[in-house]
Amino acid sequence: MKKIVTLLLVFASSYAFSQSVDFNVDETVITNHEVTINGKKLNYTAETGMQPVWNKQGEPIAGLQFTYYSRGDQGSKAYKERPLVISFNGGPGSASVWMHLAYTGPRILNISDEGFPVQPYGYKENPHSILDVADIVYVNPVNTGHSRPILDENGNFDRKTFFGVNPDIEYLAEWINTFVSRKDKWLAPKYLIGESYGTPRVSGLSNELQNSHWMYINGVILVSPTELGIEREGPVEVANRLPYFAAAAWYHNKLSPELQNKPILEMLDEVESFTIQELIPALSKGGFLDTTKKMEIVKKMSYYSGINEKVFLQNNLELPFNTFWKTLKIEDGFTVGRLDSRYMGLDAKEAGTRPDYNSELTSWLQLFTPAINDYLKNELNYKTDLKYNMFGDVRPWDRSNNNTGRGLRQAMAQNPSMQVLIQSGLFDGATTYFNAKYTMWHIDESGKMKDRLHFKTYESGHMMYLRKEDLKNANDDIREFISNSIPKNNAPIKY
Repeated sequence: MKKIVTLLLVFASSYAFSQSVDFNVDETVITNHEVTINGKKLNYTAETGMQPVWNKQGEPIAGLQFTYYSRGDQGSKAYKERPLVISFNGGPGSASVWMHLAYTGPRILNISDEGFPVQPYGYKENPHSILDVADIVYVNPVNTGHSRPILDENGNFDRKTFFGVNPDIEYLAEWINTFVSRKDKWLAPKYLIGESYGTPRVSGLSNELQNSHWMYINGVILVSPTELGIEREGPVEVANRLPYFAAAAWYHNKLSPELQNKPILEMLDEVESFTIQELIPALSKGGFLDTTKKMEIVKKMSYYSGINEKVFLQNNLELPFNTFWKTLKIEDGFTVGRLDSRYMGLDAKEAGTRPDYNSELTSWLQLFTPAINDYLKNELNYKTDLKYNMFGDVRPWDRSNNNTGRGLRQAMAQNPSMQVLIQSGLFDGATTYFNAKYTMWHIDESGKMKDRLHFKTYESGHMMYLRKEDLKNANDDIREFISNSIPKNNAPIKY
């Protein structure tokens, strides 16, 4: 059964002025589906379309495309109290397609078990979706997916309203408030999940929602998190690269046998200890590091990374990421990927300081782009002439005053039951697992809330869920996180 519902006819006149493609900022298509999760068949409703962003005068200034999956009668008590997960990807100009069509939603890509493209392109049921324990909404910020600003009569809009760390959080919080009210989910436990740049977004939203909208969040899930405004300049930033180098080298069999034969987490424990106890202090001495000690450090860095000692010396012990991706498999004729170093690329020349292209990203765009366009049109019955922006124009992006990590800590402090789950792929070279661990350590430097911060790693990259084994494990980790972070009935929420 399919039907088109126009939510507010009064806004029929709010079509975008001077758009190359007209769109309605307030309309939804509803379809009904089923999926089998963990062996149990479930019926669900999908709603996709546009919901407005309002300005302070109550006027629509943009339409955000969303897809909402829910179960049961929306007037029932069970529906109103079922957990709600609000999902964002990153970029900051990236659509919500990645987690929507490959991770937590009821449909996933047709790909190989390790996450590589196959043809025919397409999608299939997700047997590990979290839809069995929560309703989910995937949100596309302005200029991503089909979301667009409303242009004035001259074809312009105020980019500062949307494109920056803090404006992004502010307008999305307003949008979420409207969504929760429309969908009658105020009584539901609420979760924010963000990937990559989506992690400062949801960290900031947890604080903004609690303090500007009085909407308290049960949990925040940070997938492949960025630094959240937590500084790590100088020796710490340089040293923190080494555990990732070791992980990628282990995957490509570039380490010595005594390291290569260890389970990866056991090997990484050794590298992390060296990084913290020896490498950071040594790098802190800069050019005044004793020559003998310097050579000891260089030998260890080479030993743990699979990169020749000479390369470290040529770079004053500061090995750039680009050089690592270019150099690790140079003898085999390949580069390795940035966001997921399991992927390999083929450069025109072996010489140079960086790969010609991001091998993992080209692979992902090849499989995600046809799937999301077909899925929205043919399964969700959402038809529009607007281009689906996998990556949209959000420049210039104002990165100033990024205090999102501090905001997350403040939200946790104000809400004694709020929990945080961090998920990281070991082979992610963009937002490395060790930097994610460092971020977790410094969200609350008092250590008083460390039992509410949870960390999980997976033997894959930035999108750990593309690997079949990690798709199951990572969704199970979220499922467990949701179950454990909902306070028991009538239990006081207090310190």
